[in-house]
Order: sequence, then structure tokens, then C-alpha cells
Amino acid sequence: MSSATKFKRTSIIGLGIALGLLVVGMIVNLLPLPHDSFWRVLFGVGTLNFTLRATIPLALGAMAGILCERTGIINIGIEGMMLAGAFAGFVVKVMTNDWPLLISLLAGVAAALAAGALMGYIHALFSIKFKMDQIISGTFLIILALGLTSYLFNPDWVAEGKFAPIALPGLSRIPVIGDIFFNNPPITYTALILVVLLHIGLFHTRWGLRSRAAGEHPRAADTLGVDVNRYRYLNTTLGGMVAGLAGGYLVLEAVGQFQEGMTAGRGFISLAAMIFGNWMPFGALGAATLFGYTQGVQNALLLAGVVDIPRHFISMLPYVVTIIAVAGLVGRVRPPAAEGKVYETEGSSE
Repeated sequence: MSSATKFKRTSIIGLGIALGLLVVGMIVNLLPLPHDSFWRVLFGVGTLNFTLRATIPLALGAMAGILCERTGIINIGIEGMMLAGAFAGFVVKVMTNDWPLLISLLAGVAAALAAGALMGYIHALFSIKFKMDQIISGTFLIILALGLTSYLFNPDWVAEGKFAPIALPGLSRIPVIGDIFFNNPPITYTALILVVLLHIGLFHTRWGLRSRAAGEHPRAADTLGVDVNRYRYLNTTLGGMVAGLAGGYLVLEAVGQFQEGMTAGRGFISLAAMIFGNWMPFGALGAATLFGYTQGVQNALLLAGVVDIPRHFISMLPYVVTIIAVAGLVGRVRPPAAEGKVYETEGSSE
């Protein structure tokens, strides 16, 4: 497969935006500008650090969507999978507060992964075995997660501790870049590595070739001996795990506690990042960075108070940018050809 096929135009745009933000940030932070200057507010290390923190759950959610949709399963239920992962991670962390902190946090991560995997499997089951409309199935997962977590949540529960940053020797001392990328907690590093691994897996392994074939030409893949529905079950469950990890990130690394509805639309923004990135891991990461940056700017503007705009309008910024970005892509991106289509093998009831 050619480089042009792997990196579609919107994917390149997403990466270009992310790299552009980094370059401008480096220039601004290396110049002797006043600490309270407008450029420092927009591109200071603090803003870029917050951008990365906001980007991680969006990138993980986008990777979850790519895993599912590359094999032909539409997944708008990422929001519900993230929320389920966040709640499961929180509950296990509360239950193990008296354990050593690292073990307790790892148990929370395992619970988040398990909850996401369960939600992913349920979505695959409804979509493949019961042939439910995949949009409805994803909507059901969101409603289920919102309802169950709100009903089961006890505001008196308190999780003690969260993952701390790990400075990578040598790399964390690099000006600007070291402060942003190489002094982070473990789930952040894991998410960035996962993007690379997913790209390699999709485009350079047998699993990736068969997964993409299941989403593009399932009949041809079946003719060659590929169990299409098996790959759809597997990848949708794996996608659920990744979305669950995104929820676990919010509780175990970013916030430290659970709040009702704390995903706050991140699952839908993740879908927008996936579409903007043309179902490509690096492109989706670039788009997630753009959306994360709007959240970083929102936070910086609210804290700095440098503009005379009501805070509610500033808080709308990430969602407005998301809508504009996706609306501008209508007709310019192409999802996997068999996305959303139930596949039945000849003589099979599934």
C-alpha cells in the first residue's frame, strides 16, 4: 500500500496542525516574551501541557473508533465505553485504597480495560449476532453507561492517589519538548505508543490486512478464508478496551476522582477526530491534538482573563471547532466501504 493511501489529505492536515502547534510553541517559549503576553497565553508551556492532557482521552477514543470501524462496525458508543471504564476504574481504586498505591492504580486500569471490553463485546454481539442497527446499539451503550453510573455512584466514595509523572532521564531536560512530552504519567506514554503500534499493526501485519479487508471487502476476505465476523468481534472488543482506558485515564491520571457524566462529550469529539484523520491513527492523533488545543486555549483564556468575553462563550470553543471541522469534511473523507453493513456467510445464521 502506497504512502499516499496510508496518509490521506485530511490525515496529513491533522498531523501538520499538530506539528505546527509544537513548532510555534517552541519559538514562543524560547523567545524573551513577557510571561503575561498574549502569545505566551496561547502557546506557553502550560497551555501546551494542558493540550496534551486534553488530547490523550480524545486520541484513545479515536483509536477505539478506528479499531471498530476499520473492520466495518460503526461505533458511536465510545462515550459510553469511556464512561463505563472511568466508573469501573474508580470503583476498583476506591475498593483497593488500602493497597500499595501502584498496585491499586494498576487494578483500576485493569478494571477500566475490562469494563470497556465488556461494552465493546456487547456492541459487537448486538451488531453481528442480533443484527441491530449499529447506530442504535451505540446509542444504547451511551444511555446504559450514563444511567448505571449515575445510579450506582456514591458521592461519599473517595479514590486516594493517582498516577504521578515519570520524567524520562535526559529527554525531560530538552527545552520545551522535554517539559511537554517526557515528563508525564504512564497512561499518557502508553497512549502515544499505542498510536504508533496501531498504525504498524493496521498497515504492516497480517492482522491489520485482514481487519481492513473485513471492513472494505468482506465477501472477498471470506472467499480467502478470513473469518470476517470473528475479526469484527475481536476488534470491537479491543476498541472497547482502548475506550475504557481513555475513561481510566480521566479518573486514575487526570482528575483522580469520578464525577457523573465526566466524559462530557469526549467520545463524540473522538469520533470527529477519527473522521478528520480519515480513519488513520496518526491523522486521528493530529486531529485530537487540534481539538485538545482548543480545550487548552479555553483553559488558558479563562485563567488569564485576557479577553473580555463571557466564560460561557469561551467554554463553547472546543465544541464549535469540532462542528466546523467535521462539517468542512463532508464529502471529502471516505469511511470503510462495508462500514455498518451486516455480513452473513453463506449458510450461516449470523
